Amino acid sequence: MQKSVRYNEGHALYLAFLARKEGTKRGFLSKKAAEASRWHEKWFALYQNVLFYFEGEQSGRPAGMYLLEGCSCERTPAPPRAGAGPGGARDTLDKQYYFTVLFGHEGQKPLELRCEEEQDGKEWMEAIHQASYADILIEREVLMQKYIHLVQIVETEKIAANQLRHQLEDQDTEIERLKSEIIALNKTKERMRPYQSNQEDEDPDIKKIKKVQSFMRGWLCRRKWKTIVQDYICSPHAESMRKRNQIVFTMVEAESEYVHQLYILVNGFLRPLRMAASSKKPPISHDDVSSIFLNSETIMFLHEIFHQGLKARIANWPTLILADLFDILLPMLNIYQEFVRNHQYSLQVLANCKQNRDFDKLLKQYEANPACEGRMLETFLTYPMFQIPRYIITLHELLAHTPHEHVERKSLEFAKSKLEELSRVMHDEVSDTENIRKNLAIERMIVEGCDILLDTSQTFIRQGAMKHSNTIIVKHQWDSKLHSDWTLLLSGPDILYSSKEDRSVW
Repeated sequence: MQKSVRYNEGHALYLAFLARKEGTKRGFLSKKAAEASRWHEKWFALYQNVLFYFEGEQSGRPAGMYLLEGCSCERTPAPPRAGAGPGGARDTLDKQYYFTVLFGHEGQKPLELRCEEEQDGKEWMEAIHQASYADILIEREVLMQKYIHLVQIVETEKIAANQLRHQLEDQDTEIERLKSEIIALNKTKERMRPYQSNQEDEDPDIKKIKKVQSFMRGWLCRRKWKTIVQDYICSPHAESMRKRNQIVFTMVEAESEYVHQLYILVNGFLRPLRMAASSKKPPISHDDVSSIFLNSETIMFLHEIFHQGLKARIANWPTLILADLFDILLPMLNIYQEFVRNHQYSLQVLANCKQNRDFDKLLKQYEANPACEGRMLETFLTYPMFQIPRYIITLHELLAHTPHEHVERKSLEFAKSKLEELSRVMHDEVSDTENIRKNLAIERMIVEGCDILLDTSQTFIRQGAMKHSNTIIVKHQWDSKLHSDWTLLLSGPDILYSSKEDRSVW
């Protein structure tokens, strides 16, 4: 005889009390009895993913409860009633709304319910559909990403407001300086009035001569300034500034294209696959979706903010100040470490998922979207791998055309050094991770295993066919010899060597 399942009855009664007071949906429903086709009217209350039912609305203790996690709900037609005539009883039966709760596994009989009003029945079905903890987790993750996005926007706006405040202070200082100059000019004008009154009594010929002299002075001044401007336009400094501006414009265009690619990755693949994983017959699990895309959505939010900042700087052209944007971006680029470290693993998970025909068919449908322009999901997953090196190259070109006395020189050099340091760390982590994965793959190929390959200090060097032999002898105690069509070369203290007379080929 099987023992009954124990549960925390006190906590269940507390949840039933909350369901009566704060339940998502409450009301009378008719429940079909298990032993016969009889219907009993109960008072139901839905709280989170637990459905309680009571004998009456005033009952303090529940008569039973159902756990709705992983369940589905669908409408069912009204059952035929034997002996029902064409009168009012039949009309009442047709007006009632029937629906069934399916528990998604064998051995559990569906819960058949009905209510008097169709609108009430639809509301019950919608409430039961949404009573899933997994859906709440997904919604919480989406809201958390939006919250992070809004926090980043607020920080950016604070920095912009601080800069605007400094500009206003500088403009107030400039206004005060101009006021003082106007006062000085007015005083000078007052002193010149007696001299101007004397000029009115001059000879007309003298006036003509002075007018010609004034015209010549103006022409010479304009000619001098034209020469100065032309000399500057042809100068190396102006050419360097033109190239610098062109690099900035190209960077903005590249950033816009990268944000568009991330948008397609998230909205064309990640979010649809996440919805498919929550379906009744999912072609892919939520864990595989997380392994394939990792933090792609966070990367998209980050670069959307950075792109908005770049466009705001372009609006202030010809004044282009970029160092503060990189100061904001640099602390957040560490999210690339996790993405780059797991990139190879994500491609491997994607390849394994493609073995499922339903998933492969669904993925090809997404890739056929005109926005993808014939590119596969693997292509979009590879784009973030090259973003940090692209920033390094852009900053290197920008510094080549930035004078040493430029106000942004030190900030851009600091940003470039930080990006190069981050790139080296990511490269080392990817190399270590790939080395461990290759050694583990080789260890799995050996029938009896190989403890030496589980040592993380061993480094994978080369894999290829061996000349004149297909046998490798490991300097370790083995129960049997290894026979393979491949030869493995590993670094370390004399781990592997070729057999007998074939040592010379290594």
